[in-house]
Amino acid sequence: MILKCIRTVAIAALAFVSVNVSGQDLLARQAPIDRKLKAVDSLALIRQIKAEQAVYPAYSLYPNWNNQRVHAYGNTVQIPDSFRIDLTGFCMPTTHTKITSKCGPRWRRMHNGLDIKVYIGDTIRAAFDGKVRMVKYERRGYGKYVVIRHDNGLETIYGHLSKQIVKEDEYVKAGDPIGLGGNTGRSTGSHLHFETRFLGEVINPEFMFDFPKQDIVVDSYLFIRGANRYEYQRTRALAAVKSGKSGAEEAEKSAIRYHKIRQGDTLGRISRLYHVSIDRLCQINGIKRTTTLRIGQVLRCS
Repeated sequence: MILKCIRTVAIAALAFVSVNVSGQDLLARQAPIDRKLKAVDSLALIRQIKAEQAVYPAYSLYPNWNNQRVHAYGNTVQIPDSFRIDLTGFCMPTTHTKITSKCGPRWRRMHNGLDIKVYIGDTIRAAFDGKVRMVKYERRGYGKYVVIRHDNGLETIYGHLSKQIVKEDEYVKAGDPIGLGGNTGRSTGSHLHFETRFLGEVINPEFMFDFPKQDIVVDSYLFIRGANRYEYQRTRALAAVKSGKSGAEEAEKSAIRYHKIRQGDTLGRISRLYHVSIDRLCQINGIKRTTTLRIGQVLRCS
């Protein structure tokens, strides 16, 4: 009887060990398969991300893909306090080096880019890889122009072209020809109007592109909300970031405010809007109380 019990226990123990060993063998055989499946999943994810980037560059930043308006975002985007923009893999849009007009107020209007002297028929190239968002004509503005959204989050605008040689929704690589230099639209001579924007906010192209040296200024540009147009503003914002403070807050404190005249605007309305006296508005803008305000005119308000 005792021997029978011992034999039963031994058989049960042997069966348990066998099951355990076979289970471990199964797990051992399964492990390489799991690793392969994970590798396949990773490759599939990478392909999916690349496919989405090709269809919709910087899709994690922008709320939409709009082929109708250059400045299509307004309050629909949440602009971060700071963002690092990769500038490697660039191509200078033109080999010409002479800047004829800088970014900032000009003739009481805001000039949102750089004008580079080019000649009619000169090749204009895409600055980075990206997808063409707009190919349009604007008689009183950009003339024939191209807008490209890039994988790094930037959008670039190429204005006053004589010919556009890309189509909307076409994917281009850095250095691909996108148009020919011209003198179309609101232009007084052949040149390239070149703008760089991030989520609609203007970045002075000179902070990123050195046209005289035909190179980029830095490999990666630190975008700071509100501190990308003027040198004095950017210097203060970068100093704030270095000391551990918010560069965006510092930029807002030191900002020079401008107002673009719209229909119905008066000096009184603008003074109330920006909390500045009419006399001060006249002084900093070199105008009189009796000066006629023109729609589209830009006034400094601080």
